[in-house]
Amino acid sequence: MPAAPWTQFTERQRWSFLSILFLVYACNVFDRNVISVLLEPIKHEFAVSDTLLGFLGGFAFAIFNALLGIPIARWADRGDRPKIIALAIGLWSLMTLVCGAAMSFWQLAAARVGVGIGEAGSIPPSQSLIADYFPPERRTLAFAVFTAAAVVGYLLSFSAGGYLAATLGWRESFIWAGLPGLALAVATRLGLGEPRRNPMYATPKGDAEAFGVTLKLLLRKRSYVCLALGFTLYYFVAYGALVFIPSFAVRVLQQPLSKVSLSYGAVYAAASLLGTLGGGGLVNRLARRDSRWLVWAPAIACPLGAPFYIAAFATQDYTTFLAFIFVGGSILIAGLPPAYAAIQSVCGKPRRAMAVALALFAQTFFGGGFGPVVTGAVSDALQVTHGVDGLRYSLMIMMSILVLAGVAFFYGSRAMLADAEE
Repeated sequence: MPAAPWTQFTERQRWSFLSILFLVYACNVFDRNVISVLLEPIKHEFAVSDTLLGFLGGFAFAIFNALLGIPIARWADRGDRPKIIALAIGLWSLMTLVCGAAMSFWQLAAARVGVGIGEAGSIPPSQSLIADYFPPERRTLAFAVFTAAAVVGYLLSFSAGGYLAATLGWRESFIWAGLPGLALAVATRLGLGEPRRNPMYATPKGDAEAFGVTLKLLLRKRSYVCLALGFTLYYFVAYGALVFIPSFAVRVLQQPLSKVSLSYGAVYAAASLLGTLGGGGLVNRLARRDSRWLVWAPAIACPLGAPFYIAAFATQDYTTFLAFIFVGGSILIAGLPPAYAAIQSVCGKPRRAMAVALALFAQTFFGGGFGPVVTGAVSDALQVTHGVDGLRYSLMIMMSILVLAGVAFFYGSRAMLADAEE
């Protein structure tokens, strides 16, 4: 009988590994989201519509990111996960540098495709490793810390990316976003532990599940299907609407990009930190009494946070806008770490990376791919009669989808106990 993987490591090693994965995820979020604060200068330089901006911010990144996530996760469920993550960081960082050299809109879109391909190899193996580093009763906290890396990534993308764009140009923002990842790729390869290297834990290759078996077992779990649907609807909004928020502040609220990059970036980062750590810590305690809190948390957070975002887009005052964003963001983000832990609780050990990858496929392809395009298309259509306020109304419409996400998460909670599997 193989030993539990987390028994191989000391407490210090676990947190050292988690620190590296924290930096990896922060780099992932930075390189992915820096595009959002650069959309307005890109729009002016290449003279493109909001629909094409949505394509650049969403579909160009998402299509191969989603499609390649599944085969990479199959590799991660069998292979050396630190090596996979290191290769992924090196590729997406290099392609981020290429974005800075683009001389046309379509060259930039092609480079964003490359960023998406690289980032497909990060999250599934990272979450799979965390589940092996930490025992079940401590995973919610570990995932909360891991997810909090998004705070650093968002803060850097909005503050540093926006400042560089306002002072040096949008191309320099991409260059400075890509450079740190090349060094991090080396640190990841050398610094992470792989439990499978220990023969007491390593699973023989012949025992690995076939893809069809894995897919069939996961789709039989109603909790997993509802979690994947909830994430897809959430990210349809998060990727679709939120990528246009800097453009909304600059275009509709008439704020300079340098101010937006610092103030909005700081507010959203603070909301992310409060929501991720506060929500993760609270739900971690509640889930010890009833594991369904892992899914009840996002079921409550999505419909509760939506009205604050709608109010933010309805106002004309920038300070009021930031206040509503802070409250709404804190609530929404509080529900995410528990939901990731819930996936690991119901999927079963042989298919951890695949379970994450399939959920990421749905949320990235449909949410990340089509969300920004739909948001941009609705904005373009409404601008005919409402001018720049077309973007305002488009964002308000998109936020209503969060109610449907909450419903999906709630239905997933009803099967959580029956589907639980170590």
